[in-house]
Amino acid sequence: MTTPTIEAFHLYDTTLRDGSQQEGLTLSVADKLAVARHLDDLGVTYIEGGWPGAVPRDTEFFARAATELELSTARLAAFGATRKAGVDVTEDPQVRALVDSGAPTITLVAKSDLRHVTGALRTTAEENLAMVRDTVAHLVGLGREVFVDAEHFFDGFLHDPDYTTSVLVAAHEAGAGVLVLCDTNGGMLPHQVTEIIEELRERLATAGAGQARLGAHTHNDTGCAVANAIAAVRAGITHVQGCVNGYGERTGNADLVTLLGNLQLKMGMELLPDETLAETTRIAHAIGEIVNMAASPRAPYVGASAFAHKAGLHASAIRVDPDLYQHMNPQRVGNDMRMIISDMAGRASIELKGRELGFDLAGEPEVLSRLAATVKQREAEGYSYEAADASFELLLLDELGRVPSYSTVESWRASSQQGRDGTLESEATVKLVADGDPEHDGGAARERRVAIAEGNGPVNALDLALRAALRERHPEVDEFELRDFKVRILDAHHGTDATTRVLVRTTGRGLEFQTVGVGPNLIEASWEAIYDAYTYGLFKSGV
Repeated sequence: MTTPTIEAFHLYDTTLRDGSQQEGLTLSVADKLAVARHLDDLGVTYIEGGWPGAVPRDTEFFARAATELELSTARLAAFGATRKAGVDVTEDPQVRALVDSGAPTITLVAKSDLRHVTGALRTTAEENLAMVRDTVAHLVGLGREVFVDAEHFFDGFLHDPDYTTSVLVAAHEAGAGVLVLCDTNGGMLPHQVTEIIEELRERLATAGAGQARLGAHTHNDTGCAVANAIAAVRAGITHVQGCVNGYGERTGNADLVTLLGNLQLKMGMELLPDETLAETTRIAHAIGEIVNMAASPRAPYVGASAFAHKAGLHASAIRVDPDLYQHMNPQRVGNDMRMIISDMAGRASIELKGRELGFDLAGEPEVLSRLAATVKQREAEGYSYEAADASFELLLLDELGRVPSYSTVESWRASSQQGRDGTLESEATVKLVADGDPEHDGGAARERRVAIAEGNGPVNALDLALRAALRERHPEVDEFELRDFKVRILDAHHGTDATTRVLVRTTGRGLEFQTVGVGPNLIEASWEAIYDAYTYGLFKSGV
């Protein structure tokens, strides 16, 4: 296999168009502009911005991109269709919209499966070929770079390889720069992709189009989108399309980040500088925040769990050499190795987790043994530290006798009642004794604080009352925000009497962390998680 260089290889991102077809994913124009900037930082070759003329939001995107979007590595592409059957290409409004978008590259979708030509387009095989030739030649004549997405190529080739090949030949002869082979239904397997491309190459050569540049656009319906794209690369294609984080309709498109990692780190293709590759984790997660659909924790290379280790046996080996249980150095893609603390954790796991958090426990075997026993006991009670590093660090600090204390809880309560007008009223009272400040009063002053707050439900009322009780001595609490709140019923067969686990994600003062609480009811579990969140936030802020 010849290893293409960046000049000879295209990373074509279609997150803004094909990715946005995912269920539940909707992008505003501002969102699309923000994502495009991140894609440019990632170093992709092309950014497909959408379908101007067909989608008003995409038309606006290209208009604003002309003045608001400065790209340093990527080239902007507009997506659209060939002219309509029986319509002169110069009179087709959607072709005109593609031109008016100002995009230097235009990607045309063309029917390459004869069944779709006659059944969906309701036109003839000959007219479809003319539609492809006319539209490509027209746009190339206007100075645009033109790619052709051969829709349903693989299924069409299996049905009628002669006709499918003729569509590609027509596009090539009209001036298309890349012929993109689309597995639109996502049903192919890697060996089929390889076999079909090899046969296509022979057919193109026979038709005088042997030098045509080929690309691949794969979907994940068989779980093989990335594998199929790699098979296509190995078969000689030099243009791959995909979406960041594998977004897309149904089961998604090829994950462009995973594909990039495989091509560069596993196949030796020099696509991006090392310093750019090291930004992939940050960019994948930043885009996930913008589109409000987070990158999967189990995503290869960039997922939060991609280099996470839980079993004690693994931890013992990792303590000797991290490479023994990792396929690569996670820092190459901007990720980190992470130790997960659970009831499977042994002393080695806890030692490594402590090191990750900045504690050297190598010479503390008794501390490690006690911590391991405590973790196992608490997880048996329902606690889970796998996603609550902040709670584990507080547990570790407590074991070391260094747990921070900003107040002593005297009591708390929360209540809800329905008013006469039918609205639910929730109120909470928190009573704290503020611990003394050694720097200012020698630790002698212990002021009692009582705060009452109303909220949107008892948990929110407790949160507001706790903030109020802490605020006078520690105003930093107002800089923290509870961003996520997850509830898990641990023994559902007990019904409303079931033990409850609450996981709270908090951000503020440059921090983001999670705490866990467990109790016989939702309110008690929530109190523990929220109280620990403020304790940890103040501690990590240096208060």
